[in-house]
Amino acid sequence: MGSAPETAASSGLKPGLKQRHMNLIALGGVIGAGLFVGSGVVIQSAGPAAVISFLIAGLITVLIMRMLAEMTVARPALGSFYVYAREALGNRAGFAVGWMYWYFFVIVVAVEAVAGGRILRLWLPGVPLWVLSLGLLLLLTATNLVSARSYGEFEYWFSSIKVIAIVVFLVLGALYLFGIWPGSHGGVGNLVSQGGFAPMGIGAVLAAVVPCVGFYTGAEIVTIAAAESSEPRRAIAKAMRSIVFRVVLFYVGSVFVVVAVKAWNSPDTAVSPYAAVLDVLGIPAVATIMNAIVLTAVLSCLNSALYTSSRMLFALTRNGDAPKVFTKLSRSGVPRRAIIAGTAVGYVSVIAAYTSPDLIFQFLVNSYGAVALFVYLSIAVAQVRLRKRLQNTDPGALGLKMWLFPWLSYATIALMVAVILAMAFLPSTRSQFWLSAVTLVLILAAYQVRKRRPAAPAPTAGQQTPQGSAGIVRG
Repeated sequence: MGSAPETAASSGLKPGLKQRHMNLIALGGVIGAGLFVGSGVVIQSAGPAAVISFLIAGLITVLIMRMLAEMTVARPALGSFYVYAREALGNRAGFAVGWMYWYFFVIVVAVEAVAGGRILRLWLPGVPLWVLSLGLLLLLTATNLVSARSYGEFEYWFSSIKVIAIVVFLVLGALYLFGIWPGSHGGVGNLVSQGGFAPMGIGAVLAAVVPCVGFYTGAEIVTIAAAESSEPRRAIAKAMRSIVFRVVLFYVGSVFVVVAVKAWNSPDTAVSPYAAVLDVLGIPAVATIMNAIVLTAVLSCLNSALYTSSRMLFALTRNGDAPKVFTKLSRSGVPRRAIIAGTAVGYVSVIAAYTSPDLIFQFLVNSYGAVALFVYLSIAVAQVRLRKRLQNTDPGALGLKMWLFPWLSYATIALMVAVILAMAFLPSTRSQFWLSAVTLVLILAAYQVRKRRPAAPAPTAGQQTPQGSAGIVRG
């Protein structure tokens, strides 16, 4: 497979993330605001059988993450799947994967900043949306500029709040369903009382898998953060081995509670399913509680998006796939210019959300909808190729293996292709697919421009230059 991929030690990044940070980044990365709010749309489209939609999407995510974990444990690399795609599928594929992922998360920065601003406006109605969104951007940009550990600490507490909220929700829901909660009758009659378990048909259940896969996006962030942990192999192996339990418990379990406690076709279930359940339980100040939890999820996503986009841009510079100006690190080992680049796109998008919410901002939101799915498909294909190489060259490196290789890997690729094709044909996701395809075409065109310029050779571990370790400029 060639020389060992570049790691944090040789790149100049500081290993400031501890195992507790990695565990909560892996755990919290899967729990976004989409679960608390967007799941209502899935429930309305599929009925109680939305549980099956989330289970299938969770299965796909688990398989993709297992494949990615295998590669990361075998060969920890700065840039994670960008590097693996480059090694397995060629420079063009690596360039496309890296820039697609960067684009995905800089748009997430904008979307989450606007979403956070809208929640804050519920408490501060007199303050303009752009001011609140800008304030959140500045706050979390400052956090990320300090150090990787600063990002890790914020994400640790954000994720802790999300996890605690989900656990409390599951416990309260279980008490209600078992008839222990005051005033409850118990039972799961709502699963079949409103037209049956799958009132919209099996086709609607399968179609709902497409948006559900998007809700799980973020689980892979831990493999990027691994480059800044002291023991990347151990951190990834420990975090990924428990992802099955987390996916089933948090997503499938909580959605089950929603459709079992509250009628799936209730209007308030569509708007805010978790708040609807808490309202049934008679929890006071439901709206305030849920808004606070959703705000925490939004801030967590914004924090992670700033971190992830900057590290991916920094990794892209290592092979000449991004301008070298973004290699500069602060004295605390943070790629500040790469962080500011992602933030700048966020600022422009926030302005677009204020001046042109129905045109420019809507275009940006739709243009990244399928991008993460393209990246996930590349991860699966890269794993098949790299696993075959590793089995021939360094089988001892496979400390964590994909189950039932190669057949389950092929099945995962087929599932991802099916999800992407479904996105192209379903009316609700068709525009997102085609605009995301335009994004991919533009990135591939950019590669052709980059190809005309000679790329600087990637630095290797231990290489020194007059600028410092591995060509890093410090300032």
